[in-house]
Amino acid sequence: MRKPELAAAVADQTGLSKDKASEIVNAFIDQVSAAAARGEDVSLIGFGTFNIRARDARSGRNPQTGATIQIPASKTVGFKAGKALKDALR
Repeated sequence: MRKPELAAAVADQTGLSKDKASEIVNAFIDQVSAAAARGEDVSLIGFGTFNIRARDARSGRNPQTGATIQIPASKTVGFKAGKALKDALR
């Protein structure tokens, strides 16, 4: 499911227009992104938790040349599914 399909599903379920549902989906994404940029976790009970994970610097290998390269430390966003979401998959 892509963002337009999600907005259409939200519109169908709530009775909102597709444009209004799209605004809501965009606002949700903006708020999760802003919280991640501040280093905050976002917990949605039953759905899951978005959290910031740190990756240490490490050495890697260029597959074309075989040369060893240094990969710098970085941050990434992780997601851990909640119980209700896991149960829905069964």
